[in-house]
Amino acid sequence: MLATLPPVHDTEGMIGFLSGTVHHTYDNSVLLNVHGVGYKISVTKETAGRLIHETPASFYTHLAVRENALDLYGFTTPTEQHFFELLLTVSGIGPKSALSILDLAPVETLRSAIAGGNPTYLTNVSGIGKKTAEKIVLELREKVGAAATSAHDGGEALEAMQVLGYSAVEAREALKSVPQHISETKERIRYALKRAGKK
Repeated sequence: MLATLPPVHDTEGMIGFLSGTVHHTYDNSVLLNVHGVGYKISVTKETAGRLIHETPASFYTHLAVRENALDLYGFTTPTEQHFFELLLTVSGIGPKSALSILDLAPVETLRSAIAGGNPTYLTNVSGIGKKTAEKIVLELREKVGAAATSAHDGGEALEAMQVLGYSAVEAREALKSVPQHISETKERIRYALKRAGKK
């Protein structure tokens, strides 16, 4: 029975991806109609705000198994999903806290804060105190360190596009399309501007 299951995370990826139609949106979740079955998926508030009723949507997912519930968490990119699951490796950080951290800023900015040893940035999340924030930085700093340079560039590119008149959401969407091999900030901005101009 479900009640006898231990509180573990879905490390085997029972449900790794869902694609369907938006049936209803809430503040930080979406009810996705997948062939007549409604899946309630927790998402960031930014993601929920961009979803439109009765339109197609797809999510990379993480299934969290608790004693009395199965909770789905959804992400628009594999990068968000990976960072979310990376946060879960820190003891004391559950799925809800990890999702709240993703609501703070783009993954690139969060990686930059962690790699730069800036726990204060993470304390903006309700329920995460100074000690927990420091623990996140301590345990994940080396893991995200390799991405520190590109994360910093990502933050600069985001700011630059906002200066050019794009909203934060528009800039992030355009920057998500930039291939990983493009690392220089100027090149990232140039590519993102071309992408945004086609929409």
